[in-house]
Amino acid sequence: MKYIFFFIGSYLIGSIPFSWIIAKICKGIDLRQHGSGNPGATNVTRTCGAALGRLAFALDLAKGMAPVLVARHFLSDNAGVLIAVAVCAIAGHMWTIFLNFKGGKGVATSAGVFFGLLPIPTAMALALFAIVFLIWRMISLASIIAALSLPVFAVAARQKTTFTVFGALIAIFIVVKHIPNIKRIINGTEQKWIKEQGPST
Repeated sequence: MKYIFFFIGSYLIGSIPFSWIIAKICKGIDLRQHGSGNPGATNVTRTCGAALGRLAFALDLAKGMAPVLVARHFLSDNAGVLIAVAVCAIAGHMWTIFLNFKGGKGVATSAGVFFGLLPIPTAMALALFAIVFLIWRMISLASIIAALSLPVFAVAARQKTTFTVFGALIAIFIVVKHIPNIKRIINGTEQKWIKEQGPST
């Protein structure tokens, strides 16, 4: 029973639409009707500014990391249980019950989840994210490359195989969610970010 409680709790925590809440409270807008229409931190940056975008990113990351760390402390270090908790948190972000099951693309929340599961490979992937962003100024490209690099870094660091495979599956899912961005990158029409906007996802 306690496992079910943690799974449901993780989904509900992941479902908290921080980006939408920030835009609504600070700017009085429905994020789904502005910018890209995506209720994620990138769109907060686009429509509300870099400072609020970074806040949204941090909160989305925290809501992915917190359930995993709490489950690891109170339940067990069992890989299957932790992955189930992680999946629930990511699913909550992507399909939030509070916004008719329309959420963000899951990059920040996934990063938080993997900080709880694979802290060193995740830190390396985020460092790569920053490098790619600084060179090409595209959040989508940086997100895709960082996601794909995570399982590679996990293998290099000889992390638990189960977590590494999970990282690979999430990376594939994130790539799929970014297919429209990939098409724009290929066509040369993907938005690049000016310095003042700063990184967010």
